[in-house]
Amino acid sequence: MSVSSSALQPVQLLEDNSSEEKGENARLSSFIGAMALTDLIKTTMGPKGMDKILQSQGREGNLTVTNDGATILKAIYLDNAAAKILVDISKTQDDEVGDGTTSVCVLAGELLREGEKLIDQKIHPQTVIAGWRIAAEVARKALISVARDNSSDTAKFREDLMNIARTTLSSKIVYSDKDYFAGLVVDAVLRLKGSTNLDYIHIIKKAGGSLRDSYLDDGFILEKKISVGCPKRLENAKILVANTAMDTDKIKIFGASVKVTSPAELAAIEEAERTKMLNKCKKIIEHGVNVFVNRQLVYNLPEQFLAEHGVMVIEHADFDGVERLARVTGGEIASTFDHPESLQLGSCKLIEEIMIGEDQMIRFGGVPVGEACTIVLRGATSHMLDEAERSLHDALCVLSQVVSDRKTVLGGGCAEMIMAKAVDELAKQTPGKKSVAMEAFSRALRQIPTIIADNGGYDSSELVPRLRAEHYKGNSTAGLNMKNGTIGNVEELGIVEAFRVKEQILISASEAAEMIMRVDNIIKSAPRKREADPRMGGY
Repeated sequence: MSVSSSALQPVQLLEDNSSEEKGENARLSSFIGAMALTDLIKTTMGPKGMDKILQSQGREGNLTVTNDGATILKAIYLDNAAAKILVDISKTQDDEVGDGTTSVCVLAGELLREGEKLIDQKIHPQTVIAGWRIAAEVARKALISVARDNSSDTAKFREDLMNIARTTLSSKIVYSDKDYFAGLVVDAVLRLKGSTNLDYIHIIKKAGGSLRDSYLDDGFILEKKISVGCPKRLENAKILVANTAMDTDKIKIFGASVKVTSPAELAAIEEAERTKMLNKCKKIIEHGVNVFVNRQLVYNLPEQFLAEHGVMVIEHADFDGVERLARVTGGEIASTFDHPESLQLGSCKLIEEIMIGEDQMIRFGGVPVGEACTIVLRGATSHMLDEAERSLHDALCVLSQVVSDRKTVLGGGCAEMIMAKAVDELAKQTPGKKSVAMEAFSRALRQIPTIIADNGGYDSSELVPRLRAEHYKGNSTAGLNMKNGTIGNVEELGIVEAFRVKEQILISASEAAEMIMRVDNIIKSAPRKREADPRMGGY
């Protein structure tokens, strides 16, 4: 029986310039990408983590100095598929709980590092995944068992919030003033009365002074000036917030041309525009308001007319500011003014112009939504202010989750060691190769305190085994004291973290590592062909 030569030719399945990695090569590529990304950001972990400088390649060459994992990962361009998965889980962590963006990426990377060793031992990926799933579940149960809820005792719960804020801020640029800033963010979050809506907490950055000059204002501050001819202070304000054109005292007819044969005809058009604008202003006044805030510009004619009728005018308020202002004053954003009875007006007890540094701003005090407040950040440089804002945002997100969930766990590597111990104990009772995967999961968890100790310049090979021994002796409050480089009682040291953050780190990291472990084939599509442009001579 003869076989045709064409049947022996390899069949091209993929398009030209496409690439494919199979089996061990694909798995190795995924592991290397994930571990490289982990090594990049793990030096930022812990209270003594280092910062990264991110510089754009644009004409301006913008600089960002940060140790926030999510910020770093968003800024770097990646070509490795597994590394992109870690970036996605870091973004999810940031969206869900606001903190732990570095930890989740590092734990996933360490799991994959351990997974690579298991693959080298000829353990099938599905066996590894099965062991990891058992380990993740027992680790989560161990974390739940040590979680605490002190919400019934107001004083104790506030102290927990202060400790969580200090722990969160201890790895940030505001570390030297963490007690002061912890008080700021706790006071701001407690004003929300259990809500997780951080829109009511406005953060303003103004260069000048020192970080210690930052403060919490119990009103809403808008970064604008009051218009000319209006009073600079007003009590019992009725506020109309609008997003409408107030510049039609100028001729503005788009997409058309108007031909006139005499100055009188031009004057008639201008008069018609002027009358139209004055009618609009009269409708605004009929609402019975004494403050008009508009997102768009307010030109001279309507500004003067409203001021003459006792209405304070605030123009060109940014969109975020207008939305937040409407929310905190209890009003609605209007664009037409034909039905005053159907429009909800905002109100506040006092509007005044204040100075922050060298800039004039408007403060709305006594707003109906008592949760609203403003944190005013001061600092030497814009880079410092940006990083301080990211730090406070993380702390606010974590605290809002704690106020909602109310559970806390001990930090300083204590929670990781408790989970690792629980996984180890179950692994000893589990037959087969799954127990090897569970032991690998336990080693990955212990890498978190190892990295924290290394970043502080301490000997992790000495500290972490001592910490492990303390936990096996039954000392479940033992953790790393990064101030002295010793093992201490983290409960007495006040190193407390949010349960929700730790739980999300565990779940997200294990799921991402499992997803990458399943990969045995990577296919890259061919780049899109550029069509010849006849306008460029066919190039």
